[in-house]
Amino acid sequence: MNRFAILARSALSSAVGELRMRMPHCSAWASNVYTVIANPGENASKSVRLNWHSDIDGEATHCFYTECSDIHWARAKKATPQQELCTAYDSMYSKTPQGENIHENARFIRNTTELKNLKPGTRSPPPPRAPPKDGETRYFHTAPESGEWSAAIISDFHAYTPLPKRVKSAMAMLDTLEAKNGTHLDAILHVGDIIAWGGCYSFWRNLYSNEHFKNHHWAGINGNHDNMDRTNKRNNKEFFRNTNNNPLNGYDSQEGVCYYFIYGDVLFIMLNNQVMHSDEGLATAQEWVKKVIKKNQRKTRFTVVFEHYPWFLGGNGKTFQYARWSKFFDENGVDLAVSAHNHIYLRTDALYNDQETDGNSGTVYLQTPSTDNERGESINEWIYNKDKIKIRWNEGAKTMGAILLKANSDQLSLTAYDRYGNALDNVIVKAKKRK
Repeated sequence: MNRFAILARSALSSAVGELRMRMPHCSAWASNVYTVIANPGENASKSVRLNWHSDIDGEATHCFYTECSDIHWARAKKATPQQELCTAYDSMYSKTPQGENIHENARFIRNTTELKNLKPGTRSPPPPRAPPKDGETRYFHTAPESGEWSAAIISDFHAYTPLPKRVKSAMAMLDTLEAKNGTHLDAILHVGDIIAWGGCYSFWRNLYSNEHFKNHHWAGINGNHDNMDRTNKRNNKEFFRNTNNNPLNGYDSQEGVCYYFIYGDVLFIMLNNQVMHSDEGLATAQEWVKKVIKKNQRKTRFTVVFEHYPWFLGGNGKTFQYARWSKFFDENGVDLAVSAHNHIYLRTDALYNDQETDGNSGTVYLQTPSTDNERGESINEWIYNKDKIKIRWNEGAKTMGAILLKANSDQLSLTAYDRYGNALDNVIVKAKKRK
């Protein structure tokens, strides 16, 4: 495993010694550093991209990183970030944790850096946390170049500081998945709506202070809630972009919001539904996805696409985004399509040309439930697509569930679990022969 640490310049001379005593590929943070996240690089086996924010009037910050096996930080390296003033969240209408109405004064320095030429497959769990004086250690895994790895898939927990139990429920669900995995998760994948109102900066900052953001790297997509302000009148992808440092390999104007990365044998393509409402927006996105698949198909054994809006409406099974994408997925060899939004778990077997297959061709469509124990939706009479949908599940208004992904070079195994760790469903996605 890797550690990274971010320190203010004024603390360097005293803190570096502490870091080398306490950390391997990780991070430690000065007191004016916050909203820290590790995202995968385009090749997640060899690179990770870091984002953190710091005070405008604070000291300059740097990242120190090394492997966890380097217990004295003797081989630690220093990364100097790119910096920019961020005002995307300034003066946004919000709420305090006590529920009071406010306009947030959120202006800060956004720091980003990419750590390159890392060792693939750093898999050990983090040692007990022992933060240095001027910060704390954070951890991430690098992906294996092939072979076994695991990840959580989670969505729709709508972090909202006046109702802290939402985030507690989501983090507890990740604890459950990690327990069922039997070892430390390699990564966490989210399918959007992790924030109630993306324009409320304090919600992001509070969310990223949780342990699962300190011990893993995250890869996710922009949901409609992540994209909105409190009034839903100032929708902006910059809310999502500025709290992450995703690969800048998306298409025009979507860099860092739409992106792709390779993790082990899997090509992940992450989409932004908010720019695909029109036929023109959809066509632009699909042209980019087609190019990405063609460019990377010889490097990987699986292609997985994430978008927030559901393939089918979970309430009654009616066709939704499936109608816009299924033919494209058939033509371009997409193996797994993951969505969210409905707060209802739903899954098909592999489908090709609207028909079930034996799994040697076609796309498995999967939708995550909500995870905040508060905003689940009702399942109504199952009217549509009974020939395609294999299962629908939720717990009503108070739903908690998520997916454990276990991968190897031959298959992706996806198991849905409830809050108690009961396995609800499993599907296997087979590696297919590439043309």
